[in-house]
Amino acid sequence: MARRQVITEAAIRRAVKGAQAAGVKVGRVEIEGAKIVVYSGAEAGTPPVSAYDDWRKKRDAR
Repeated sequence: MARRQVITEAAIRRAVKGAQAAGVKVGRVEIEGAKIVVYSGAEAGTPPVSAYDDWRKKRDAR
């Protein structure tokens, strides 16, 4: 019989700490089988503007 994987509190802490170090605001943490899933608490914002779009917007502002 296969051994069941155990996810410890320390493993969850490491995952959350790593996400926060990457600049992600942690909303919730779920455990799916043998993996830890960290969800962002931030709302999906507007997509980043490319340099071309920024130039275009400035050019058309006249």
